Amino acid sequence: MRYAVLSDIHGNLEALRAVLVDCRGRVDGVLCLGDLVGYGADPAACIELIAERAQLLVAGNHEYGVTGQLSLAWFNPYARAALEWTAATLGDDHRAWLRGLSLTARLGDATLVHASPRRPAAWEYILTAADGFAALGAFDTRLAFVGHSHQPGYWSLGADERARAAGAVEIGLQRGHRYIVNVGSVGQPRDRDPRATYAIWDRTARRVSIRRVAYDITEARRKIVTAGLPRFLADRLQSGT
Repeated sequence: MRYAVLSDIHGNLEALRAVLVDCRGRVDGVLCLGDLVGYGADPAACIELIAERAQLLVAGNHEYGVTGQLSLAWFNPYARAALEWTAATLGDDHRAWLRGLSLTARLGDATLVHASPRRPAAWEYILTAADGFAALGAFDTRLAFVGHSHQPGYWSLGADERARAAGAVEIGLQRGHRYIVNVGSVGQPRDRDPRATYAIWDRTARRVSIRRVAYDITEARRKIVTAGLPRFLADRLQSGT
């Protein structure tokens, strides 16, 4: 079995569609690590598309924010403005569906969580080498997929070695090692590459590949501006920051 692992779509329908086209024929299913909404102008369409396509998904902090499970004071002003707009845009059915998502899930030898497996509801970022190595003991599977930072890469720990690499990596999952893989962001990359990012997890071959996909950034930006969302959220799509 091969899975596309998506995270941080953030209402960017153009990026989501491009990723789903790219993974067609490459995978047998889709997994999602949350933050379907926030920042972008198409939250309802992204929810509906993921609800239709994903076999398993978990909630992110933006789901918690838009459903009142996390105070909007937690978010920066741009994210807060987008969440207020999103909450007003979504219908009751969309919000109820988001509220029903769990914080963690498990599939085979992988844990799925939006932020850190150490304290999922604390929304901790795994950014540095130390962050990742500290979280490697917080789950009981061989592998954990995370998002949240919008920056792809991985951490691994074996009996006598450890490794950390960032970017569009190819990972062979070795026996006796544990891994955290950040699959990056579909809808708002922040590693200075504006292309959409996702991972393919090949369970049979025991490999994870991070892929980059070009999409119509101009249209995604236009929709954000037209919706009256902060222009900064449109401009950052072009720079990937």
